[in-house]
Amino acid sequence: MTTQTMLQPAAEDTHAHRALALIAQHRLLTTTQLHQMLTPHTPPRKIHRVLAPLREDGLIAHTVLGGRRRLQAHFLTSAGAQAVHDWPELRGRSATVIQNAAAASLRAAHTLTGVRAHLAFLTDARARGDEYEPLDWVPEVTHRLPDTGGEDRLIADAVLHYTAVRPRRLQYRAFVEIDRTTMSSERLARKLISYARFHDYTPQPIGRRGTIADQAAMLAWQRSYPRFPRILFILTGAPRPTLTNRITDLRRMTADHDLVTRLGAHVPLGATILEDLETEGPQAKVWTPLAGSDEPRGWTQL
Repeated sequence: MTTQTMLQPAAEDTHAHRALALIAQHRLLTTTQLHQMLTPHTPPRKIHRVLAPLREDGLIAHTVLGGRRRLQAHFLTSAGAQAVHDWPELRGRSATVIQNAAAASLRAAHTLTGVRAHLAFLTDARARGDEYEPLDWVPEVTHRLPDTGGEDRLIADAVLHYTAVRPRRLQYRAFVEIDRTTMSSERLARKLISYARFHDYTPQPIGRRGTIADQAAMLAWQRSYPRFPRILFILTGAPRPTLTNRITDLRRMTADHDLVTRLGAHVPLGATILEDLETEGPQAKVWTPLAGSDEPRGWTQL
């Protein structure tokens, strides 16, 4: 064995590292989802060889989901969270420790539905040769909102970072809201108001003596993004007519609320049905714009 070969990590070690990072970022992943992210072109049994040592070392645990397939969904233990604490690819993200299998089962539906949406983008990006990796979907991103008597925080279900390479190189970011029809249509539409408040929010800089500084303050979102991300709603969990009505309610909120109308004039807003996204792909004309014409289009054409 050459010195160069000895210095290279084994493929299994590399995959184990990536698997642990993915579970840390996404909170909960099924074996199938990990296989699709890490080793999509290899037999499924390979991912089991990656996960087994992590489980034996006490870094991950799993719960078994109901249904005919009895899928395993993996999550970090306290030891796993400690292991990834200072990994560069997870910088700025706090690893969530799920206390036990019962707790994992309770959050599985929403978390894994979001991962389904993520995998639709990932599969399409790989086919197109675009730059979008398994860690480019960042779940549960929180931003402060202005103190105006409403909610004080905006929590996006995810933020995705995507770079298209053809016909020219363009970077896209999007706030993603996953709707499983577990809240009222009105409450879902009110999320647009929260995004509109964040879009306009300018924190007041404090001077050295505790007074408001004179210099112009930067908008809150400009501290995190070079351009305000587009906003994508992905709906599932009900018959198509119900989901279509909820998209109509989102369009009505955009038209009727002055703050949201102003947001829609500057930020692309769109909604789709998860099953269409998975079947057709995110670049297909499956997205309904929430402002202006309701003619379906691809997510980058909103």
